[in-house]
Amino acid sequence: MTETSEPTETGRRPTDTGGGPAETSGGPADTSAPTEPTVPTEMTEPTAADEPTDTGRPAGTSEPTETSEPAATSGATDTSAPAGGRGAQLKHTGLRPGWTTGACATAATTAAYTALLTGEFPDPVTITLPRGQTPAFALAREELGAERAMAAVVKDAGDDPDVTHGAVIHATVRPLPAGAGVVFRAGPGVGTVTRPGLPLEVGEPAVNPVPRRMMREHIARVAAEHGGSGDVEITLSVEGGEELARSTWNPRLGILGGLSILGTTGIVVPYSCSAWIDSIRRGVDVARAAGRTHVAGCTGSTSERTVVAEYGLPEDALLDMGDFAGAVLKYVRRHPVDRLTVCGGFAKLSKLAAGHLDLHSKRSQVDKGFLARLARRGGADEALAGRVSEANTGLAALQMCAAAGVPLGDLVAEAARDEALRVLRGAPVRVDVLCIDRAGTVVGRSTVR
Repeated sequence: MTETSEPTETGRRPTDTGGGPAETSGGPADTSAPTEPTVPTEMTEPTAADEPTDTGRPAGTSEPTETSEPAATSGATDTSAPAGGRGAQLKHTGLRPGWTTGACATAATTAAYTALLTGEFPDPVTITLPRGQTPAFALAREELGAERAMAAVVKDAGDDPDVTHGAVIHATVRPLPAGAGVVFRAGPGVGTVTRPGLPLEVGEPAVNPVPRRMMREHIARVAAEHGGSGDVEITLSVEGGEELARSTWNPRLGILGGLSILGTTGIVVPYSCSAWIDSIRRGVDVARAAGRTHVAGCTGSTSERTVVAEYGLPEDALLDMGDFAGAVLKYVRRHPVDRLTVCGGFAKLSKLAAGHLDLHSKRSQVDKGFLARLARRGGADEALAGRVSEANTGLAALQMCAAAGVPLGDLVAEAARDEALRVLRGAPVRVDVLCIDRAGTVVGRSTVR
């Protein structure tokens, strides 16, 4: 999966109509639902995250940050959180987390394949998420035939007003001949990719790479435990998914026929804008009190891991910036540190480079015309610049330029650094920017200035 592409996640529940904060009450969403997954008590550490990006949400709505596991289902603030760093920031929001479509699809797939091999559906079904957590999901539906098994899970988005909250996600598993591997199919309500520029090939079902990996791993585990070959066809479907997808960016991205199945941690942590910005300020204060002279504003934990690998920064020097680049820059302007590194996905930081301080999909979009102008500055001819301006996604623009030897990633990083310096208004803070892909590979960097 490459972080430079815009994701294909779905949007928000219609309850969030103001385009501002997500729900802030912290109360559980439909806690009486029999299909709500249970949360094991050992799930207490923050996890890796899908970088929140810029096209997977409907206009006029807010976006979840898929960054941390739920520590509890009550939504109460965990006062035992560490004094600083990402974990403290995430717990400080006090909202109840939920589960991604990818986690739900993995749970349904695991239950269906287990039933296909044993004749019995595990209910609840326990899965292992990418960072080792083991949540359990109750099944909403199950069907077992001679050559197929189907299980379904209801998505619980927690306090996040996601349009997929309550969606019923089905996985139908059929055996394939030995050596066929795992094949994914789009059933009703799951989209198909029809344009380039996404982390999936044209014609593929809109099941993103990490959920695919999770499902393959769980198929292999079940096969090893119960004597199966692991060669299966998985057909994923979402009840009402085609209608729900009209409230998302999927049609604009050329993902037709339904929703996407995605998520890199399996967990969605909602936030309110005010709580998140307050958490950013808290993080800066903690870093300064600890004597940190170099801090990093990260859009998610993929970028956080990149910064740690590049600079060896400790946890309390990491600021979970999310979409709020302006909040970091304005607070650091008033409370300076010697050096600030800004790290995030190429597409998201291209918005900062273009002058946007709020990187949320409602309030800013990737400006392909701006990218074309940068490409010209880097040596692109008019034909290439024209293709960049018409690109489907930021990833596609980056790939075009990379193939032509045009350093668009570096140009975006330099422009984002210059915009950050403009916002800092001469404060004694040196800045550098790293643009990464979803795997955490640096695809653009600026010098420190």
